[in-house]
Amino acid sequence: MSFGHGGPFDGPGGSGSTPDWEALAERSEAGARRKRWLMIGGGALAALAVAGIVATAMVLTGGSDNKPPKDVTASGSGAPEPHPSFSDVSVPPPPNPRDYITDRTKDRAPLTTAALFPDKAMVIGEHTYPRTAQSASKDCTAGTQGALGSLLKHSGCQTLLRATYAKDGVAVTIGIAALESADAAEGVKAKAKGNLAPLAGGHVGEAFCRGTACRMTANATGRYAYFTIAGYLDGTRVTQKSAPALQIGRDGESYAFARIIQRGKDQAAQAAREQQQQS
Repeated sequence: MSFGHGGPFDGPGGSGSTPDWEALAERSEAGARRKRWLMIGGGALAALAVAGIVATAMVLTGGSDNKPPKDVTASGSGAPEPHPSFSDVSVPPPPNPRDYITDRTKDRAPLTTAALFPDKAMVIGEHTYPRTAQSASKDCTAGTQGALGSLLKHSGCQTLLRATYAKDGVAVTIGIAALESADAAEGVKAKAKGNLAPLAGGHVGEAFCRGTACRMTANATGRYAYFTIAGYLDGTRVTQKSAPALQIGRDGESYAFARIIQRGKDQAAQAAREQQQQS
């Protein structure tokens, strides 16, 4: 990189003798003093000139009533007033919706079909399935087949809610069981045997998933275990190629999960409104 003639400084082998650094420093300091004095002096002359103009203006106007403007403080200090101080206000964090589907003491919304299955149709993406039947029972052995009812009972099941949705020759029954704790729900999911009993009603007859192969699932979130059984209305056996039955089964599982999560969100929102009212 080129620095011009003589390099960045004249070191050993440079073109000139070593400069007198002390003399250079004194000259620099003297120049700085001159600049400072010129600035101060110029400021003083400007102040005197302004004072003369103000005095002349007062004489010409005859103003003897030299009152300060209304916005000037009585002290005349000109210092800005201090900003008002505010005490620290601690804002509680918003309620966690998951707490309300995990902790039984917080989960106090009604356990009814109207609360868990409020819509007349199940809508998942572009798919809409009308509801044909619903049922609620505190006896969790009712509405099940095989060993599932006994497992729910011994796991502290409070209520089993079911709803059936159907369209174009296929149907799904969804079951949501409220348990004592999240651990109990996970235990049911892990040990689930038997299956949810299909719920007939409306145009869904007794042939739906009775004595034939149907798609069944068991899952859990929070303190809720949820189940699906899906198949054809005419009793046709469900296989891996039964796209309509498999689709409504997947949609039913998604809908059950969404309804449980919404339960938590609704209770958390209500708790947040109560916090705002109390603050």
